[in-house]
Amino acid sequence: MSRTARNPEATRGRLIEAAIRVIREKGYVATTVDDLCAAAGVSKGAFFHHFADKQAAALAAAEAFSARAEGIFDVPSVREPASARDRVFAYLAFRKSLLTGDVADATCLFGTMVQEVWETHPAIRDVCAVAIGSHAGGLVADIASAKAVCAPRADWEPESLALHTQAVIQGAFVLAKAAGDLAVAVDTLTHLERYLGLLLPAPGPEEEPR
Repeated sequence: MSRTARNPEATRGRLIEAAIRVIREKGYVATTVDDLCAAAGVSKGAFFHHFADKQAAALAAAEAFSARAEGIFDVPSVREPASARDRVFAYLAFRKSLLTGDVADATCLFGTMVQEVWETHPAIRDVCAVAIGSHAGGLVADIASAKAVCAPRADWEPESLALHTQAVIQGAFVLAKAAGDLAVAVDTLTHLERYLGLLLPAPGPEEEPR
């Protein structure tokens, strides 16, 4: 008996990692259970011991990917800038820094899946919507604080702008896939930085950072 077979948690973990990787490479619809088993190095019987079907594996992958994302963005370069405005721009700079290597590995599992199955697989659509919305929600407080200092009379809402940042980032991933080149995504996020610079102009020296 293989070591993996003796360790059910390891087997499940390998299948989840395989789902994250293969779905980002091939898309949800094109990915098969056989693909996941081959990528994880496990039997089909092992797959169905842990998951009822491909959707169940995809939902587990989404949960793991969401938890991983929370850790990835909880870094000093994003958390520690003194002003809220600087933290917003630090977040975007960090996102740009992640756009390296293979296109599939740099892009988002949620965006990949929801574009394909938003109508046919509501369970996947809903978990993707929550994850993307939650990530946007993490920016709201800093955007609101930056707005209070940099653009207090502006007629846009922080929640809407936070969600817009995610729309641009997800669109950047689509463009990178279409071009087969992450440089397109980097350029798109650079334009987003310029846009936010217009909405949140740097405060004058007499204005205190928040």
